[in-house]
Amino acid sequence: MNEKDRLNALEVALNNEMREREFYLKNAERTANPLGKKMFQQIGDDELEHYQRLKQLHEKWTKQEKWPETVPLKVNDTVVKDILLDFLKKAAEKTKGDSSDLEAVRIALDFEAKGAKFYAEIRDASSDPKEKQFFDLLVRMENEHYLSLKDTEEYFIDPQSWFRKMEHHTLDGA
Repeated sequence: MNEKDRLNALEVALNNEMREREFYLKNAERTANPLGKKMFQQIGDDELEHYQRLKQLHEKWTKQEKWPETVPLKVNDTVVKDILLDFLKKAAEKTKGDSSDLEAVRIALDFEAKGAKFYAEIRDASSDPKEKQFFDLLVRMENEHYLSLKDTEEYFIDPQSWFRKMEHHTLDGA
């Protein structure tokens, strides 16, 4: 992948991050499920940060016509895992997600899987260590979102089993 192709891929990533943010925020507003609301809102916030970092990178890259030296190679850590743990501690009721919640989570899972793959392709096509590091960071963030969304999907399908798994209860035959 040449420089122009990687810059075009970055433009695609910018569009995807904003589109995904809008999707998450719309579903955070729509759902009545407290876990879904928090999860969609947090991932939407994470996507905004990704967008802002990518935009900053794009502007500098376009101006300098090469990978910039001064782009921050750090994105704030996502707290989606903390949302799941916090929910587990506070939850008094075990509410299944409705079909719209489950459908939204499954669409989001597809977004995150494709995003991770897309960023991995950019990372793997680069020879610049800083560029590789930046896109690897985005791959890891997308993968973390994916895993958290898988947990949310399990919760929406079967809250009781999800709570048992998260609380690490075991059945003892003795």
